[in-house]
Amino acid sequence: MAEKFDSLEEHLEKFVENIRQLGIIVSDFQPSSQAGLNQKLNFMVTGLQDIDKCRQQLHEISVPLEVFEYIDQGRNPQLYTKECLERALAKNEQVKGKIDTMKKFKSLLIQELTKVFPEDMAKYKAIRGEDPSS
Repeated sequence: MAEKFDSLEEHLEKFVENIRQLGIIVSDFQPSSQAGLNQKLNFMVTGLQDIDKCRQQLHEISVPLEVFEYIDQGRNPQLYTKECLERALAKNEQVKGKIDTMKKFKSLLIQELTKVFPEDMAKYKAIRGEDPSS
């Protein structure tokens, strides 16, 4: 998979360089540079075809739209990954806290129910395979 990305990156770098050179030719266009301009335009078409071939190899790759928003805002797309991990860790801590709270609640509920309904709770614990004395 890495080779596919490397190939795409290489084609994109060549394409960008070709566009840069094309811009230089166009900005100082002289009729004598028409042949060079035509050549660069042909390279641009070939470059787009090469990029399209790479796209077909990477069609199964899915990029979240938020990454493109980061790029549009001039932010580093790697920050998206970092912030996703930070949000996941925060959510994980929140859920862990809820689970711990529910376990404590269950324990206290069983203790209180055992005080009020000792026979029923003994049956419940026996059914669950728990020690009735706990």
